Amino acid sequence: MTAAVAPNLVAAVDQARHWSDLTAMAAIGGFTDAAGNQGVNRPCLTELDREARRLLLSWGEAAGLAPSVDRLGNLFLRLEGADPTLAPVLTGSHMDSQPQGGRFDGIWGVLAGLEAVRAIREAGITPRRPIEVVAWTNEEGGRYAPGCMGSMAYTGFAPPQTWDGVTDRAGIRFSDALAETLAAEADIPRRPLGVVEGTAPFAYLEAHIEQGPLLEAQGQDIGVVTGIQGSRWFLVEIRGKSDHAGTTPLGLRQDAVQDMLRAITALNALMHDPADILRFTVASIEVEPNTSNSVAAVARFTIDFRHPDNAVLQARGNAIEGVIQAAVRNCAVTLTERFHAAPAAFQPMVPDAVEAAARAQGLRHIRMPSGAFHDAQFLVPVCPTGMLFVPCRAGVSHHPAEYATPEALAAGTRVLAQALADLANR
Repeated sequence: MTAAVAPNLVAAVDQARHWSDLTAMAAIGGFTDAAGNQGVNRPCLTELDREARRLLLSWGEAAGLAPSVDRLGNLFLRLEGADPTLAPVLTGSHMDSQPQGGRFDGIWGVLAGLEAVRAIREAGITPRRPIEVVAWTNEEGGRYAPGCMGSMAYTGFAPPQTWDGVTDRAGIRFSDALAETLAAEADIPRRPLGVVEGTAPFAYLEAHIEQGPLLEAQGQDIGVVTGIQGSRWFLVEIRGKSDHAGTTPLGLRQDAVQDMLRAITALNALMHDPADILRFTVASIEVEPNTSNSVAAVARFTIDFRHPDNAVLQARGNAIEGVIQAAVRNCAVTLTERFHAAPAAFQPMVPDAVEAAARAQGLRHIRMPSGAFHDAQFLVPVCPTGMLFVPCRAGVSHHPAEYATPEALAAGTRVLAQALADLANR
């Protein structure tokens, strides 16, 4: 484990260059909202995504990194090690954003990995193991649900063809969008799909903004992440009958919206948690025919349920269908579970390396869990895994107001660089 800071490595992390990279990347899909916040809308496997990937590839080429891509579109930049036969250390995150997202979620982890590897090269360090920067495909799930498709396929959590038939709102299939991106990147060398077709990495370390208020509130520089809470996502469809809003008596209606309200009210009671640890969200609602003077025939809504205790995650998640069925009065219900990931606890090796680097650099740090899920969650079964967080303003994320200072991001990148050098020399 690293016991002292490597001054030349830390000094090689260029804060101005790193911020310039983030600014240039944020311009791809960038917009300014009514409040003057600079947001990003960069869906996966779109022309904007491909433009961002090409920019990353140009920076990687300039830094002497070897590119490759697998059949899920996961993109890699490799710094060769002294022994190329050894399993690599991976670092990275994702490049896609929420539809009204921020400039730092996901993409900072990719660009922090790039800057950390640049610093390692510029400090004249040749690590024993290769280090690879990875940009995972479709972490957000904003265009195609669920998220984390690239990392799930890479680790064998799900077969790579699992999501071929998933469509976006325009009816475009995931498999077709992926094929278009891979065709546009036919000049990039292909590689096997992770542990499914190749070998497991030695370790994985993902840098990310916290997406919560704890670090800022406590005046901490670095969050040493210990694990990720479990998540279950559901789609509920309530199907009734459309009628004229002015002529049909209430007692004769099969009103999907009214039954949806009853279902959500019952779910709120099921998910009540006085300790405020449980996370339950209904965020997407669709209604048909969605006109003001017609009774709704169909109402669909999503459920995002998370908890760090797997027993709670399973018990309450399994109760959702029965609670909804008992609550509705006049309509039929279909429940589909779209995503299920148990809580993940990180093995000590990677968090310990992050903590040692933060301590060596004199940075304030705490150990903490992640409330949001990340690609790191799916690396846990295949290699030692960890994450590091940096503070973001007011904990805001998935919104144009998302912001982290250049100083905080550079500090996180310096910790990342030292932890990667440590892990790659084992």
